[in-house]
Amino acid sequence: MKLTKTYDVAVIGGGPGGIAAAISAARNGASVILAERNGYLGGQLGSGLPFLAFLDRKQRQVIGGVAQEFVDRLSKLNGTHGHTYCPFHISTTVIHPFLARIICFEMAKETGIDLLMHCELSDVKVSGGKIKSVTLSGKGEHIEIEANIFIDATGDGDLGFAAGASFNKGQEKDNVLQPPTLMFNLGGVDFEAFCDFIAEHPEELPYGLKMNNLREGYNAEFFRNNPSFIFFGMQNLIKKLRKEGKCPVARDTVIFIRQPIPGEVAVNTIRILNFDGSSVADLSRGELEAHLQILPLIDMFRDFVPGFKNCYLTSINSSIGVRESRRILGHKILSHKDCLDGIVSEDSIALCSYFIDIHSGTSDDTTGITVEEPFGIPYLCLVSKDVDNLMMSGRCISVDPIAFGATRIMNVCMAVGQACGTAASMATSCALSPKEVDVEKLRIKIAEQGAILKV
Repeated sequence: MKLTKTYDVAVIGGGPGGIAAAISAARNGASVILAERNGYLGGQLGSGLPFLAFLDRKQRQVIGGVAQEFVDRLSKLNGTHGHTYCPFHISTTVIHPFLARIICFEMAKETGIDLLMHCELSDVKVSGGKIKSVTLSGKGEHIEIEANIFIDATGDGDLGFAAGASFNKGQEKDNVLQPPTLMFNLGGVDFEAFCDFIAEHPEELPYGLKMNNLREGYNAEFFRNNPSFIFFGMQNLIKKLRKEGKCPVARDTVIFIRQPIPGEVAVNTIRILNFDGSSVADLSRGELEAHLQILPLIDMFRDFVPGFKNCYLTSINSSIGVRESRRILGHKILSHKDCLDGIVSEDSIALCSYFIDIHSGTSDDTTGITVEEPFGIPYLCLVSKDVDNLMMSGRCISVDPIAFGATRIMNVCMAVGQACGTAASMATSCALSPKEVDVEKLRIKIAEQGAILKV
């Protein structure tokens, strides 16, 4: 038996882009259902990863609105230290992963969103170039959702793919995708001992890597005095340990994020090469390989990294974190040239100031390219060129593979989500297709709601 429900807006995927889109659509008067395959909302917001580049290189704030509201709510619960300057990551905003999940549920309830958890997209009906309905399945139930506007916030472009929308994935020259990671957290870390180690071994900082976005001041004293730091480095130690067969990952560096939890870090170091997050086979292989890297990594930290001698495992994220998969093609495609030139077009609905951050999917390399000035994300990057009532939010928006290295971060996904949900509510209230929405009116509306569109 199939139950059918009807809404103005259906959002598939409850990660950063999906929760922001659903909240914004509901706040602007639409009836909204938000479907999520996990048992919690927020996606990677609940992994231990931080927000990056709320500020630009001149320390001007470039993202506000729903994303800033989320940080404000976290701050009231002592779940973040706010936005902190970083010579490498522009700015960092650490997130308490479990408080983040609770806040997402609070915001969903307050805005009257209908939730459908533990459900996967299983079918899409398309007619006349429009999605008529989607079927979500879980626990042996099948629920058909009809809506005026559908928003693909799956991260991997699953809805667009199933609806027959055009998409790209991977780098243009070889179609290789950035590798995933599986976040896990360690407690019992002695930060003073670690900072002493880095002060004695500055060669472990990433100044010799392909990171032209890195500025002076990223050093032991910065880490010692910053409760929100992200450490990226240890390349010499990793190189030595890999030669000795004592490093279980194929990468050139270690990344960990100090948490707003005493003595705790989130580790972003696991790497699975030659991986496609839109493949169930690769996801299965990746989950297995990633989990089996955790204990050897912890042993490596305990044995060779001062400050980690007494560390212990506190949590593992519920699923592997996919960096890159499908990007659904929109009426516009954001070019990395516009990113590097700091172009903010008149139809921009969000700003991004993060550097272009590309992890190789076939080797241990990581490349960073400076973005000097914030750039804008055009509205039509959120609107499918093939499916008339399909919009995109989060990772799967229409950008080229190099621009994707900047736009994939979580607070940018939330800024895009705010515009996407607001536009969806405007479209459904006026019986328009998303491409017919008046972008100037949209910009005025989201600016009134705290979005930042110029600096």
